[in-house]
Amino acid sequence: MNDYSAGMSEDGTHLTERVDRLLPLAIGLSLVAAIIALLYFAGTAAHEQEQALKRQQRSYEIVSLAHQLDASVAKAESQLGRYVISMDKDIGRQYQAEWDRAAQELATLQRVTSNDRVEAQLVDQLSAAFRERGAALSDIALRTTYDQKETSLGKFYLASKAQSLKRINALLDQVIEEENTRLDERNVDVARAGDSVQQVTTTYRLVGLALLIALLLMAWVARAMMKERRQEQQLIDEEYQRALALEAAVASRTEELRLAYAKLQRETEDRAKVEESLRQMQKMEAVGQLTGGIAHDFNNMLAVVVGGLELARRRVADSPDTVRHLDNALEGANRAAALTRRLLAFARAEPHMPEAQTPDAVIAGMVDLVDRAIGDQIHVELDLDGGDWSVFADRHQLENGLLNLAVNARDAMEGRGKLVFRTRQSRLRAGEIGDSPAGEYICLSVIDTGCGMTAEVLERVFEPFFTTKPHGKGTGLGLSQVFGMVRQCGGEIQIVSEPDEGTEVRLYLPRHIQTASASDQENPTGKPTEADSSNSSQQHSALTLLVVEDDPRVLAQTRSALAELGHKAICCDHPAKAIAMLRENPDIDIILSDVLMPDMTGPEMIAALPDEFKSIPVMFVTGYAGDVQDSRMFEGHFLLRKPYTLAALEKMIAQAAFSRLPGLQSDVAPAG
Repeated sequence: MNDYSAGMSEDGTHLTERVDRLLPLAIGLSLVAAIIALLYFAGTAAHEQEQALKRQQRSYEIVSLAHQLDASVAKAESQLGRYVISMDKDIGRQYQAEWDRAAQELATLQRVTSNDRVEAQLVDQLSAAFRERGAALSDIALRTTYDQKETSLGKFYLASKAQSLKRINALLDQVIEEENTRLDERNVDVARAGDSVQQVTTTYRLVGLALLIALLLMAWVARAMMKERRQEQQLIDEEYQRALALEAAVASRTEELRLAYAKLQRETEDRAKVEESLRQMQKMEAVGQLTGGIAHDFNNMLAVVVGGLELARRRVADSPDTVRHLDNALEGANRAAALTRRLLAFARAEPHMPEAQTPDAVIAGMVDLVDRAIGDQIHVELDLDGGDWSVFADRHQLENGLLNLAVNARDAMEGRGKLVFRTRQSRLRAGEIGDSPAGEYICLSVIDTGCGMTAEVLERVFEPFFTTKPHGKGTGLGLSQVFGMVRQCGGEIQIVSEPDEGTEVRLYLPRHIQTASASDQENPTGKPTEADSSNSSQQHSALTLLVVEDDPRVLAQTRSALAELGHKAICCDHPAKAIAMLRENPDIDIILSDVLMPDMTGPEMIAALPDEFKSIPVMFVTGYAGDVQDSRMFEGHFLLRKPYTLAALEKMIAQAAFSRLPGLQSDVAPAG
């Protein structure tokens, strides 16, 4: 019995020792398994919660984008309304910036909803309505740019009632309603995920409590170890909670910084575009002012040169060699005068004075200027078949428009290629090209072999400030100015272009029917003939002219020219002296005045004359009229550009003298 008892006791001891050894291991394994399971369920719950929060955030983002788009569209239309009323180009650029911002927001909305078929369809419909609305507003902005205020106001009123705006608002409301419905569902998902996380946390606490009780029951086995483990587990929980809080704070702050950076970047880009456009416009204005000032002085010198050469030619009419040399000098002076006129056209410094122009002659006369503007690497080809058909346009504006097209073609060809100027006689049906009425037109085409344009660019090519050139390479006003010039002439413009296939710009200008005078038929070139020079002074009786000119050389030359034509000149070197000289010389028949003079301009001097002198015909002679703020000051008077020939001076004097005859003033066609 004793041996048996001892054996049993020994076996019991071994069993107890084995249990003591295995129990901590079993408890440890159970603890590890419980922790792993809890971590797995916690991770799963946290992942589900994170996904639910992302879906919720996406809904908030879509709703926010829809509201932002609605606000941007409303702000853009408000800016357009202000632009139509004020015609302030700065406000026009603000409208364009707001509309571009709305387009960016729409693109973001399309990207965010691309994975959802229902929302993607709604946003596609919204995009179509947006493009339709943009086209209507762009037409209003374009008409406003070309001073069609009444038409723009009417179209803007109709646009405010248009179905496209209602459709945009309805689609935005539908998108917001759809996303709000989904947001309710996603809020439920977030709450459910939060409940799962809470349940896992509660379970985790219960298991921990159970383990704690077990550990307390086994305190005699591993009291110190369990205490340490509890402390470590507590630290882990605290660090986990702090990590979750820190992660949430970092995510929130990161999103705030991302949105702020995106906004700042958009504002910086918009500001850079506006500043670059303003700098370019200021630079062009400064260049124009400088060009106008140089042209003014140059024309004064040319007036002296041309007048002196003509007077010399009359004195040596019996010497063919001398006449030939003088004719060559006159031709050179006239070419210099033509270059000066082009400079003034570039500076936009002369008043609009449309005349009958032959496009073939205009293009042929500006080939040298085009060659200098586009460089030697571009071959210029003329295909002129307009014949003797003419158009009624301002020559300088027409030349400047063609030069703008040539420069655009040069940039499209990157300085190498072929540029073709083509003219054709054309007959159009009503509405065949734009809003053109039926009739005869001259088609002026500028064709290049450049990169061409996409359909998207063609839709916006006439919008003011729109350009595909890099910053600093263009203002976005060239084609819009050409468009305005063509519409001012009553014509239409058409652009045919394909990417990598070149571009053809067609200007359809109405044919102008004019009746040539006998003198024009005898001398179609317009140059003064020997008969014009010898007989002009005999066609009219001697007249007395008050010549107001501040340049002594031009004044002396004008006096000599009038004497040669058989007229008397009373010279006045300052406009302030004009009234006194008129009272001292009551026999003055015509006032011949320069435009730009010290203290006051010629039109200002004429406007200040007493009523007793208002009936005297006025001839303005100018080499540059850019500093005259109101071109309407020329209306009712005659305008002669420096330098002028004796024949042109005599013709203008005859017209002015003819206008004084009773009952014939209405038959005279003065400047303006």
